Amino acid sequence: MPVILRIGSLKFFFYSNEGDPREQMHVHVRDSGSEAKIWIEPSVRLSASKGFDRRTLRIIMGHVANNRATIERAWHEHFGD
Repeated sequence: MPVILRIGSLKFFFYSNEGDPREQMHVHVRDSGSEAKIWIEPSVRLSASKGFDRRTLRIIMGHVANNRATIERAWHEHFGD
């Protein structure tokens, strides 16, 4: 489970097994028992969330959008595509 970013108490990461065939590019975000899955392509959008309130999800989405290039680069380095 490679961690891509840590912003405050938020941890942005991939699971090493992202499906077979692999799902489209996305990142998981976890904090204090809450978790969200954010699609990166074709646009940044929420896939699923458990435990985060709307305000926190807006903040998370902003972090993902602002760090999209870093997340994409890490995805390609980790998964080799």
